Amino acid sequence: MNRRIYILLAIILISGFILRVFNLSENPPSVSWDEISHGYNAYSLLKTGTDEWGKIPILNFRAYGDYPLPLNLYLTIPYVAALGLSTFSIRLPHAILGILTALAAYFLAYALTKSRGISLLTTLLVVLEPWTLFTSRIVLQQNLSIFLLTAGMAAFFNKHKSKFLLPASFILMFLTLFSYHSTRIFSPLLVIVTLFIFRNDFKEKYLRKGLISLIFIVSIIVFFLVSVVILIDPNSRARSKWLFIIDQAAINRIIEKREASTLPYEIARFVYNRPTYFITKFTSNFLGYFSPKFLFFKGGTQYQYNLPGFGLSYLVNLPFFYLGIFLVIKNAIKGSKDYLLILTWLLLSPISGSITNETFAVTRASTMLPLPMLLSAFGLATIWEWMVKGRVTAGMKYWISYHTFKAFAPLAAIIYFTFLGISVYAYLRNYFGNYRLNYSWSWQYGYKEVINYARVNYGKYDKIIVTKKYGEPHEFLLFFWPWDPQQYKNDPNLIRFHQSNWYWVDRFDKFYFVNDWDIPKLEDGLWKMEYGGGFECKKINCMLITSPGNVPMNWNKLETVNYLDGKTAFEIYENK
Repeated sequence: MNRRIYILLAIILISGFILRVFNLSENPPSVSWDEISHGYNAYSLLKTGTDEWGKIPILNFRAYGDYPLPLNLYLTIPYVAALGLSTFSIRLPHAILGILTALAAYFLAYALTKSRGISLLTTLLVVLEPWTLFTSRIVLQQNLSIFLLTAGMAAFFNKHKSKFLLPASFILMFLTLFSYHSTRIFSPLLVIVTLFIFRNDFKEKYLRKGLISLIFIVSIIVFFLVSVVILIDPNSRARSKWLFIIDQAAINRIIEKREASTLPYEIARFVYNRPTYFITKFTSNFLGYFSPKFLFFKGGTQYQYNLPGFGLSYLVNLPFFYLGIFLVIKNAIKGSKDYLLILTWLLLSPISGSITNETFAVTRASTMLPLPMLLSAFGLATIWEWMVKGRVTAGMKYWISYHTFKAFAPLAAIIYFTFLGISVYAYLRNYFGNYRLNYSWSWQYGYKEVINYARVNYGKYDKIIVTKKYGEPHEFLLFFWPWDPQQYKNDPNLIRFHQSNWYWVDRFDKFYFVNDWDIPKLEDGLWKMEYGGGFECKKINCMLITSPGNVPMNWNKLETVNYLDGKTAFEIYENK
């Protein structure tokens, strides 16, 4: 690269880093229960050598019973060690991963297209597009898997430059098996396809060279053996019980449609059954991930992964993205192995999201990244080249000249970047403004404030009771206090149990966690606990952190904690 390219790349990456760390602790406005679970378990590993359950995570860690993957935990530990346990320290590594992904995307794009312009534009879009910008400001396993996948493929496409890059690519792909559930499905498929497409290259370069051949074969065997071990591990499949297309709700719908059908029974069974439902739903989900609605207009269905009303990519890139797909297909048909692999990557990427019962799952489709940015850059650069070289005037030479189009090219570039800039400005203005104010409820906002209040007043009360309405209050308390992990694990008052495929905590120390409907209405009523026990607040001092208005008679209100839009999140009471 010449000096100008280095400077432009550095400017893009530094700007992207600033976008990711600016006000990082406050935007999004609070940490979610998944974020604090990763953060506190990393803290526990740092302090005690085990997670909060006393285990050393290898294939998975328990968390709440959803068994996330462990690599992000170990990535987080150095940041917590250096900066302490905080929102900033657990989100910072993901901001850095976002920038490293943008850098890896540069080398991937250049290896594929041999164009510095396309590579820089790809990097710029990875830095700016909502899909990658939003998600790299929060703790998500996908951020690590996206980086590993992008870096692994960049190393593979550049393998001719160094003998170390091919082994590096397989190591990076191997690590994706420990980074996110989607890549546990996707990466083995992509490796199989890669081995098939480049089989003659591998045969010629690696299968006839003694020790190198042995190392190569052993590496492939280990990769797939580990993949199989992971996939058959019950904990690795725990979350799929809730998310698979054919869940109990789907079975009920199939039965209802079959019974409501006017078709003869045998024909109704043929039309309404699990295989046909799976094929129909899978196809709908799969095509949906390539739709303008998902990519450019509405985005996903969960407010914790994208802004409502905004697509995952800026609308200005819509025509260039689909043109990019066409160009990749065209080059693959012409016999380019590199483009065939990119096309296969694109087609395989929605599979893990398509077999779930959730529509437009942003994180599960993350294996598609950074291809939307690369394809948009490829399509835009091709239009630019056509204009500059006059190809776009091929059928119009009688009414417009080549020189006119060439002269218009700089103006077209100015128009594109103006619209891109307007799009980025509108997105950031909404992200740092309206989104933070109007959707703080979706981030379980208020836990930090009520826990700070409980910590300051801890010595005044015999029992501190917290509602479970907003989910996993014990983990927020552990994180924001922060509570000593060894003390927590050895606490004789700790009550936790497994129920409905989830691990619940009902008590530790003087803290009691209760469901809203188990809060008594009478002043001296019995407080029921989910595990089966109960307790009372007679003749002792109790603090209650609860949802609005859900309090026994005659308790005194101490404090109200509001969401950022002014609506009440928590109310704090005492019984004296």
